[in-house]
Amino acid sequence: MDQQERSSVEAEGAKERGLVHIWQAGSCSVTPERLPGWSGKTVLQAALGINHGLLLTEGGEVYSFGKLPWKVGLEETCTKSPILENALIGQHVTTVAAGSYHNGAVTESGVVYMWGNNSAGQCAVANQPYLQEPNPISISDSETSPLVSVRILQLACGEEHTLALSLSREIWAWGSGCQLGLITTTFPVTKPQKVEHLAGRVVLQVACGAYHSLALVQCLPAQDMKPIPERCNHCSQLLITMTDKEDHVIISDSHCCPLGVALADSQAENHVSCSSLETLEGKSATGSQSEDCQKTFVEDEPAASESEMTSVLSNNDGQEDSGISSPGNVLFPDKKAVKEYLENLSDDPLNDSQEKSISAELEQPSQEEELTACLPGPPGVSTSALNSLVVSCASAVGVRVAATYEAGALSLKKVMNFYGTTPGELGSQSGSPSPGPEGLKDTREEQVKLESMQGKKSSSLVDIREEESEGVSRRLSLPGLLSQVSPRLLRKVGRAKMRTVALTPTYSGEADALLPSLRTEVWSWGKGKEGQLGHGDVLPRLQPLCVKSLDSKEVIQLSAGGHHSLALTAKSQVYSWGSNTFGQLGHLNSPTTVPRLAKVCDDSRVWSTAAGPDYSLFLVDGEDFQPGLYYSGREETRENNSPGNNCTKSPTLLLACSMLGYISTVTAGGDNCLVLVDRNIMGYIASLHELASTERRFYCKLSEIKSRVLRPLLGLDNLGTATTVQQLQDMASRFSKLCYLIGQHGASLSSFLHGIKEAKSLAILKHSSLFLDSYTEYCTSVTNFLVMGGFMILAKPAIDFLGKNQELLQDLAEMKEENIQLVDVLNTLFFLPVRQLHNYARVLLKLATCFEVTSPEYQKLQDSSSCCETLVVHLNRKRKEAEYTLSFWKTFPGKMTDSLRRPDRRLICESSNRGLSLQHAGRFSVNWFILFNDALVHAQFSTHHIFPLSTLWVEALSEEAGNVNGLKITTPEEHFILLSSTPQEKTKWLRAISQAVDQALRGTSDLPPYGSGGNIQRQEPPISRSAKYTFYKDPRLKDATYDGRWLSGKPHGRGILRWADGRIYSGMFRNGLEDGYGEYKIPNKALTKDDHYVGYWKEGKMCGQGVYSYATGEVYEGCFLDNMRHGHGLLRSGKLTSSSPSMFIGQWVMDKKTGYGVFDDITRGEKYMGTWQDDLCQGNGVVVTQFGLYYEGAFSNNKMMGTGVLLSEDDTVYEGEFSDDWTLSGKGTLTLPNGDYIEGLFSGEWGSGIKITGTYFKPSLYDSEKDRPKAFPELLSRSHTQTLESLEFIPQHVGAFTLEKYENIKKYLIKACDTPLHPLGRLVETLVAVYRMTYVGVGANRRLLQEAVREIKSYLKRIFQLIRFLFPDLPEEGSTIPLLVTETKRRKSFCSGKMDSRSESPEPGYVVTSSGLLLPVLLPRLYPPLFMLYALDNEREEDIYWECVLRLNKQSDTALLSFLGVQLKFWPVTVSILGESKKVVPNTKDVCFASAVECLQQISTTFTPSDKLKVIQQTFEEISQSVLETLQEDFLWSMDDLFPVFLYVVLRARIRNLGSEVHLIEDLMDPYLQHGEQGIMFTTLKACYYQIQHEKLT
Repeated sequence: MDQQERSSVEAEGAKERGLVHIWQAGSCSVTPERLPGWSGKTVLQAALGINHGLLLTEGGEVYSFGKLPWKVGLEETCTKSPILENALIGQHVTTVAAGSYHNGAVTESGVVYMWGNNSAGQCAVANQPYLQEPNPISISDSETSPLVSVRILQLACGEEHTLALSLSREIWAWGSGCQLGLITTTFPVTKPQKVEHLAGRVVLQVACGAYHSLALVQCLPAQDMKPIPERCNHCSQLLITMTDKEDHVIISDSHCCPLGVALADSQAENHVSCSSLETLEGKSATGSQSEDCQKTFVEDEPAASESEMTSVLSNNDGQEDSGISSPGNVLFPDKKAVKEYLENLSDDPLNDSQEKSISAELEQPSQEEELTACLPGPPGVSTSALNSLVVSCASAVGVRVAATYEAGALSLKKVMNFYGTTPGELGSQSGSPSPGPEGLKDTREEQVKLESMQGKKSSSLVDIREEESEGVSRRLSLPGLLSQVSPRLLRKVGRAKMRTVALTPTYSGEADALLPSLRTEVWSWGKGKEGQLGHGDVLPRLQPLCVKSLDSKEVIQLSAGGHHSLALTAKSQVYSWGSNTFGQLGHLNSPTTVPRLAKVCDDSRVWSTAAGPDYSLFLVDGEDFQPGLYYSGREETRENNSPGNNCTKSPTLLLACSMLGYISTVTAGGDNCLVLVDRNIMGYIASLHELASTERRFYCKLSEIKSRVLRPLLGLDNLGTATTVQQLQDMASRFSKLCYLIGQHGASLSSFLHGIKEAKSLAILKHSSLFLDSYTEYCTSVTNFLVMGGFMILAKPAIDFLGKNQELLQDLAEMKEENIQLVDVLNTLFFLPVRQLHNYARVLLKLATCFEVTSPEYQKLQDSSSCCETLVVHLNRKRKEAEYTLSFWKTFPGKMTDSLRRPDRRLICESSNRGLSLQHAGRFSVNWFILFNDALVHAQFSTHHIFPLSTLWVEALSEEAGNVNGLKITTPEEHFILLSSTPQEKTKWLRAISQAVDQALRGTSDLPPYGSGGNIQRQEPPISRSAKYTFYKDPRLKDATYDGRWLSGKPHGRGILRWADGRIYSGMFRNGLEDGYGEYKIPNKALTKDDHYVGYWKEGKMCGQGVYSYATGEVYEGCFLDNMRHGHGLLRSGKLTSSSPSMFIGQWVMDKKTGYGVFDDITRGEKYMGTWQDDLCQGNGVVVTQFGLYYEGAFSNNKMMGTGVLLSEDDTVYEGEFSDDWTLSGKGTLTLPNGDYIEGLFSGEWGSGIKITGTYFKPSLYDSEKDRPKAFPELLSRSHTQTLESLEFIPQHVGAFTLEKYENIKKYLIKACDTPLHPLGRLVETLVAVYRMTYVGVGANRRLLQEAVREIKSYLKRIFQLIRFLFPDLPEEGSTIPLLVTETKRRKSFCSGKMDSRSESPEPGYVVTSSGLLLPVLLPRLYPPLFMLYALDNEREEDIYWECVLRLNKQSDTALLSFLGVQLKFWPVTVSILGESKKVVPNTKDVCFASAVECLQQISTTFTPSDKLKVIQQTFEEISQSVLETLQEDFLWSMDDLFPVFLYVVLRARIRNLGSEVHLIEDLMDPYLQHGEQGIMFTTLKACYYQIQHEKLT
């Protein structure tokens, strides 16, 4: 077949698709002919004008035929054989359109080409009467910047205008006339403009009649409906009115402001027919309800006549199809006729008062002035009388006339008085464009008026869906008291309870995105003289207006003829309106201004339409799926203007066309009709038509079930329990959704048949999951309903309704048998959709056989077919399961049924055959086991217990233990053994339970096994799984819910446990207990806050590192054991602003402070460092206060008791016995700051008077001098001894440990200590926290300096041991790493300018020290508290030093150099400032040795002694460099020369805490550096520091 399709043979008949046949419309004998001279290329689309046509071929080429007066040389002739449009070669056209005398084409890239007649600008070119060749036109959106060219999807052409639908679903228009829908009065419009009124809406299709336009627009989603304003923007009338009459309130929302203009005949012919009285406003404020925003222009408009009134009163009951009843062509010669007509309509005789009011009305003409006065507007311009008539009348008219006009209701007399007509106005408008006898004209005039009331519905704000499909009366009759209530509220109140279930489908956005939407509205605009706009009047519309009566009719295709319009719905019905002179509407013999249902054939199955100037074509499904073509309209044989010919004949079948083959497309235009026909090769085309036809029929059936069965059922009262109602509603909404999808698919297949018909682009193949899921969802809801006994429950309240309609139900369910139970009929009816799946499978398989077995199409069709079959089997199995479960519930004891029965619960097996018993059960006990798809139920007498399957484990017991045929069942709180009667029974139950558990865990019970891996059955469910469970027995966990991982019946892995009292644990579990890392919250009801723990657990208790935040505000960070604080921890109490802020860091034992700890009492300003026992200070400790007091000694029970030392701020020292805090009691020695001391007995509190009994001593001066430490030499000797000690060791290490290895270790340490996750990092972080805690705040006491330094050294020593444990090849403290030869770099000695090859330092390599390795890591973190202690300790001497620095710095450079005794040869003569060389003059300041000064100032920015020493060394090098530049020759420093220069640099550097820096370096520097270059330099700096303090400025 494929070869045939792709055959390049051009012979007639070689091509079997898109064959063109054409014939003359209206001729008696239709003989379709092939186009003469046509080569037989496959035609995809054809378009016809009045006298010409276009063909679009498969290759994207365009051919023209017929009369082509715009072509040069063809002005007079008629081209029979099509000629190629050369200008479009290579453009690949995708769609074409033909207007009356002009053409358009759209290319693949969305560009529009126009050619033909351009007299009205319809080709979008200015000042050219016609375009000979296709000409590209530019469409660009001016709202975007920069301008973006608009891509077009579809074109439609009329007589004098063109519409284009863009890719973004907006309409662009050009040409002339109000049919453009533009806000303009100047024509022609040659630059395409956007139809702003529909901007922002999704337009699906556009169609053009001769002088009117139609658009199919997607409805706005419910949430997009904007709030409706109270008044119309233009005529200021209330949109919703209430008439309060005695005991009734009549509410109406039928306001209409149609933006209509009644044009005079002369105006109508003119292009400027749409000129408005004032500029029109733009877009509507309310989207789809736009009519309230439109300007109204009415000139001499005819008011409503009596016949109009009757049409208002017409009976609109039960016409579900058309929605709007047609009274036919009625004329009332007198009062009696009116009365009779009304009686016929209402089925009730009129009562007297109504009779009088009608007769009175007919006798009393109304005044034009009265009408004008009552309606706002400019003089001479009045709003349509019909508008206001609706307000008070249309909504008052209900389903029955008699029911509406009760006593006291609005009287007809008043209405008709007000809206009467003057005889002169009656005939003021011409009804038909064609000349005809006067009688015909009058009839049509009357008919138009009669219907115009119906048309008001088209502009109603109310969604017509409610009135038509649900039959809600538009009139609400309420007590007068309610007149102030909101009308919208009243509408809600007026509805029955069950109306909450909307049967309007629950649209899925997904389906709407992939398939044609059925939620559509029809909008029309342009000239409406023949009623072709469908708004119930004959007024033109300047802007699009929604044809409200077609809302919810699911229109999918629009066709516009010369003066009539057709709308095709998804239910294969056609609504038509407009001119009906020749019967082109397919119904009645009169024109209609509102859409009416066309009666095409008995079994209306229309799936495509075409509208010509005065006829219509309908493509319908035939019996054998071969399409038939019906024609309705002008016939040439009869006299057009004879009074008898209002075309009484209905649409006729054109048999000749059916003979041609399978018609795919029908086109109409001018005198010609054209069809595209496919030949049925290998049954491919027939199968496609079968698929489409069955789908459309199926949709009609589902719609019928929905409207005639489901909707009445939902409307019934007493439908049983709320659950049943809920289930029914759920089923109805799923049914609705499926129904909508089928409708969409039918529409999609119809448009598929118009196209290329490639199998791979079938929606059911491309979006198969969408279909399969919808069927599955629906069947799930039906089976759930069935299990709950829904159909049985439904049969009782619905017995009357269903009994009457038993035949209808059987017919719908396709059941022919006699005496079938009602329940069975319903059951079959709602399982009907499964049959359609079977049908899909069958037809898809048929299609597959048309392809080669190896082709991808075959594969795809074959797969889809088997998917459908698989799903059918699956759904049938689901149905059987549901029926089996239902029969079980019928036999099950009542009370338990209520508690166990659930919609989604299915029975798998049960042990009523005594096949399963409980081990160790009592002799008289009854144990019944029932396995459902979600639980195992153990029933005993009247009680039962449910074990959810997700937390149930089953295993077969080995027979060795004597448990023959035993099954062990494990659940979180129960373990029991089931014994089966036979091995077969055991195997059956084991398999059943295992599969059920597996299914419950996967949660895929409702999904069919199609797709990947779905049908793989696991033999055993996993032991480890995720599930949710609520404990009922376990005392620790009673009523707690666990959600997480399980292992063999116990929580194991990550999970969340929630207790009923509000406690929550989230974290790891092991064997049913909290174990591992987790988070725990305990509500504190008294404080309405939570205690919160985050940390580690072991065997259900807090154990290990954690953070516990108490509801009181306390926070503990540290170690736990058995839910208690145990180990090292930090406790913060209160915030700084709270009543008692404090902080403790140290050891805990069993929830109490025990061992060493630091306690900072911020309120009292005291810090305790020492030992604790049972939360009390006990043993040795130190206390410092913010007032400078320092105590070191014994504590007992939180008090200073025993011997201790107390130092005060002024250096007074007491050493002796204490009895309480700061209370001296017993022997002691008090030493005063000057060295005097008192020995004896002391008693009293320090600072508030002390009693002393003792001896006062005054030591000699010499003694005190001897005791005073000699700072400089002593300090040096300390370093000396360390150096000697370090040299005693002979370094020993295995293997070559290089400097590179050492550097790598250093880098590793820096990284490790930067992350608290690394044990070293954690250690450093804790140490730093403790250190800061100890020496910050009150702890910043100078007495603690030596402690602080010792503590750092202790850290270094102990961490170094850890690191040597980590790196065994790291040499010991003080070992040297030999330097490689390359590493001994030649560098300048600072003592001479020459290059020095010998190493200055005595060491043969790099020395390994704990400080060198660890200080870079530790010191930056500990620096602030440590340096603060140095600053406090050296405060006095630094004050002296700083005073001296400030004084000496007042001098100029030369004066200072001279004062310090710097040799003249070292004085800089010139200095470079900002690159400029300047001479040093006597008053120059701060420029000599500036680089060295800057360098030395950097000492304050470094942390470690080694970094500080490097800064000092660099400073010396800078000094040498400056001197070298001055001397211009090599030299050697001597200390006598160097010291004064360096002293100058130190002074000029102005380092504030130089003493602290010096002492810090001295305490922490590596001892091996002492005799190196850096050691000498440091000694020089220290000497400078002491020198400055003792410098006497003279």
